Amino acid sequence: MNIRINSKTTNDIYRTSILQQSAFWAKVKQKNGAEPKAFDIKVGAEDVFNKLKTNSIIVDDILVLLSNLDNENKIAYVPYGPTLKPSEENQGIFLEELSESLRPHLPNECLMLRYDLLWESLWAKDKSNYKENGDWVGPPSKVNQEIRLNFNTNNWNLKKANTNILPSDTIFIDLKKDYDQLLKEMKPKTRYNVNLSQRKGVKVREAGLEELTTWYQLYEETCSRNNIFLHEIEYFQEVLLVKLNNSSSPARVELLVAELDQEPLAAMFLVYSGQRATYLYGASSSIKRNFMATYALQWEAIKKSKEKGCADYDMFGIAARPDPSHPLYGLYRFKVGFGGKIFHRMGCWDYPLNSDLYENFRTAEMTSQGYHLR
Repeated sequence: MNIRINSKTTNDIYRTSILQQSAFWAKVKQKNGAEPKAFDIKVGAEDVFNKLKTNSIIVDDILVLLSNLDNENKIAYVPYGPTLKPSEENQGIFLEELSESLRPHLPNECLMLRYDLLWESLWAKDKSNYKENGDWVGPPSKVNQEIRLNFNTNNWNLKKANTNILPSDTIFIDLKKDYDQLLKEMKPKTRYNVNLSQRKGVKVREAGLEELTTWYQLYEETCSRNNIFLHEIEYFQEVLLVKLNNSSSPARVELLVAELDQEPLAAMFLVYSGQRATYLYGASSSIKRNFMATYALQWEAIKKSKEKGCADYDMFGIAARPDPSHPLYGLYRFKVGFGGKIFHRMGCWDYPLNSDLYENFRTAEMTSQGYHLR
């Protein structure tokens, strides 16, 4: 397989529905300390897709984020990329060749490439990986995963990462359906709560940057309640401020607030990229939860996304299965209630560029809580 790589500016990233591979995301991450790099990818169609008999060339691109691991070493991270998805039997070969093609374009102190793969898990369609009730059991051991993905590669160098950075499991709601069908496909309790929130007078509106503190108060409360990582307020300020009208891959962000009699009860960041809308961040108050403001907020976001012509709505992250012991179990129950299709991604995979330093990093990541990229 021969892959040709050419550097380009992040503003020239192609328009995409994958938010984390957009020029918008490159700018957001640059504001928060990462060094974004964009590359064009050219590869023969026959090399990527087995049953395709043609001499045509596929052109795509990829966003890579360089981050400092320490004073001497860097990591190259690919968020939800590459977007080009080869035939299953070619995926490992493609990642290996892509990594080696990217190597000369990365700093010498870069010890590895980490791909947060958005491709559907190779085990997601295997019935043996599901319980009788349909719950996802998950992929096999890391050793067995690595054997399958590295099959037919030259170096057998692809390693299943010890942690995922972006959510590997999500729900997609098909917005091509009409509103009645979307409501019909919700679980009865969710549909009831959506209607209940409306009857109780919960209203949803778009808020501006001047109300960011309203969001952040709800967000701090949510993080404290659920014991999750807390971003600084400046991070969300950058998300709202980034505008890339001069880029090939823009995105639009809205801050939505659900309130009762002008009292904020829930809020969320809704992002439009290409034909996809993404529920990126959410927060809610611990009081008046019986008013079901979070349900009103999601339903309004779904309707707004459909009105803007989006084809699907990404709920952005759930637990892989309904496990009561999982910290995201409550979020799982909430999100699956809105219907849609659960999608299991491949998660993070590493391609070491310096084997010795990578093994040191891998050991530290296993033993040190929080020792990973954010």
